[in-house]
Amino acid sequence: MTSTHAPAHRTRSTSVPALVTRIAVLGITLAVTVFIAPVLISQASWMWLAVLVLAAAGIFALYSTKRFVPGKYLFPGTFFLAVFLILPIALTVGYSFTNYGDGTRGTKEQAIGAIVASSVQQSADSPRYAMTVATSGSPAEGPFELFLVDPADGTVLRGDAETALEPADPGTVTVADGRVTEVDGLTVLDAGQVNAVYDELMQLAVPVDDSSAVRPLGVNQAFVGTTVLQYDEAADTITDTSTGEVYTVGTVGDSQYFVDSEGSRAFSQGWLQNVGLSNYERLFTNPVVAGQFVSAFVWTLVFAAGSVLLTFALGFFLALVLNDQRLKGRRFYRSVLIMPYAIPGFISLLVWSNFYNRDFGLLNETLGLHLDWFGDPTLAKVAVLLTNLWMGFPYMFIVSTGALQAIPDELMEASRMDGASRLETTSKIVLPLLLVAVAPLLVSSFAFNFNNFNAIELLTEGGPFPDGSGRGATDILISMVYRIAFGGSGADFGFASAVSVCLFVLTGVLAAVQFRFTNVLEDVN
Repeated sequence: MTSTHAPAHRTRSTSVPALVTRIAVLGITLAVTVFIAPVLISQASWMWLAVLVLAAAGIFALYSTKRFVPGKYLFPGTFFLAVFLILPIALTVGYSFTNYGDGTRGTKEQAIGAIVASSVQQSADSPRYAMTVATSGSPAEGPFELFLVDPADGTVLRGDAETALEPADPGTVTVADGRVTEVDGLTVLDAGQVNAVYDELMQLAVPVDDSSAVRPLGVNQAFVGTTVLQYDEAADTITDTSTGEVYTVGTVGDSQYFVDSEGSRAFSQGWLQNVGLSNYERLFTNPVVAGQFVSAFVWTLVFAAGSVLLTFALGFFLALVLNDQRLKGRRFYRSVLIMPYAIPGFISLLVWSNFYNRDFGLLNETLGLHLDWFGDPTLAKVAVLLTNLWMGFPYMFIVSTGALQAIPDELMEASRMDGASRLETTSKIVLPLLLVAVAPLLVSSFAFNFNNFNAIELLTEGGPFPDGSGRGATDILISMVYRIAFGGSGADFGFASAVSVCLFVLTGVLAAVQFRFTNVLEDVN
């Protein structure tokens, strides 16, 4: 009888922790969903809201029952793969068909609101209020809502860009020293947080009526001003009440903006629009842009291939030398040679950038040279390759050392007995066998250097810029994309996304060709 009841007792004891864990996971999932969903709704982030709801539904469907056992193990990896890999790729592809960039990030309604808000003018008798900024989302991103206290009678008003100024419910706000300090359900920003988003707040205008609005004045005050620009929804026009000029919607380039009577763009604000294949057409048909892309692509190939070949050649040579059993102190030498690999890459790049200084750099001072390393395009490229050689050869040295030690000594001995020289043994036996093992690593190293942004940005910042164009002489494709997206002339995320898509395709094609080459090496016996 004892043996009959023991398994049941063990089953009950082991099922309790599993049940508690399941309840905890489902409870945490529900709490996170309930907490984040309202924030996403307030920010109109419908895509991320859909991801959140689908993920929560999937967790409840899989882990609330004892069914779908395979799905319990497949779901976590699939979810993170979709969110952190597939979704960013899909977003990049999607943005490549839009005009997304500075001044064209929001909807048309948001653009109109920003245009009207920028026209609010303050007069000498404009009323002023004590202002408090609150948000239902992140203090750094908003959306933001203004709470105003009238110093004359203490009335509390509230409003945002889409909601006209109205009295606040006294039961939801706390007023101290003539200022709103707490708001139920919202986060009140302090002076530092308001100052951090000041530029965005300056684009905020809370409507009072058809001809006036409230705008922030500093970090703790707001004023009621007159809106010089007024939008007519029926006619889809903006009228300047001071001059009587009417701005209509017109096409400039591939996008629509409010234009003046001559068809010129009247305001810097635009709105997000689908522009089809125009970004790709610009990339391949604009002579200047296409020339920059081809130049960057050629240099990217030279940089990636040169980095791999140079680092592998030096690493293999050092591994071959230190693999000789007759050499004493091999462990010490190996420890010294891997030191550059142990130093964080960004530190090495910043240190080496000082080595190339024309006036007091280590290289010029030591060698007695006066070379302008970062001022000459050719020298700058040489500097990039030399620095990448220093940073990359220890990795190839480690890989080659491991591969060499895996080659049987009998093969070398048989080669020597057949009369082969040391060079012939190395080139015809050791190297082919070693390439079979390290070829996939060489492919991955090529792909890494093909997109090695840090090596360019931290060393030369893409320069020099001999022709004053947006692309520097040492810019590879990925740093060129960065300069397009975050350049000084304004961000152009749509076009940068199109270049990124082409870069993704090129990397995939090159990787496929290289892996075909590694398959040939596998036939080596």
